[in-house]
Amino acid sequence: MAAEITFLGHAGLLVSDGSHTVAIDPFLTGNPVAVHKPDDIRCQAIALTHGHPDHLGDSVAIAKANDATVVGAFELTEYFGEQGVKTEPMNPGGQVDFDFGFIALTQAFHSNSYEGRYMGMPCGVVLSLGGVTLYHCGDTALFGDMKLIGELYRPDIACVPIGDRFTMGPRLGTTAAELIQPKVAIPVHYKTWPLLAQSADGFRPTGIEVKEMEPGETWQYG
Repeated sequence: MAAEITFLGHAGLLVSDGSHTVAIDPFLTGNPVAVHKPDDIRCQAIALTHGHPDHLGDSVAIAKANDATVVGAFELTEYFGEQGVKTEPMNPGGQVDFDFGFIALTQAFHSNSYEGRYMGMPCGVVLSLGGVTLYHCGDTALFGDMKLIGELYRPDIACVPIGDRFTMGPRLGTTAAELIQPKVAIPVHYKTWPLLAQSADGFRPTGIEVKEMEPGETWQYG
């Protein structure tokens, strides 16, 4: 049971088991803290939480360069299909099995559009790869069913947005992590721009390891 996590900055990740790699919300171009460029990314699938530009990011270019499949909410994948990209349409509550494990979508409380186009329900992403389960909360407010998501999927890792204003801040993010009960919580969606929280101070869930990652950093779990 092992997975390698690379933080792409903002809320983006690469998750790999050595044979398969999944990108989540790969926003690189225009990301002031990103170390990687779209041409650096190698993956077989891209899972998207929602269609805002700071999450959809470079997904079209990365998908085409890698012949990768984009996984996301139905309306979001309709857009990618129009761009000539392979897709796996889903919605919250659904799960799709892959050679590496599975991707499931959960609810999230946020908005979701791209260039004025409605992109379906915003989601959280549950990824099972390399025997490790990761729950990326997406952009969301705090909600009580995070506890149920934690009980159903028992994630090893949870990526929790803490930037405030558009998502939870550190205080509510702490409560979210305590509801989910992962072994490790990674704070995301902060210190990208001045409008967001500039540190993870205050994100201190009880009994849960907090792993703060810098853009470009790679960490081995398991």
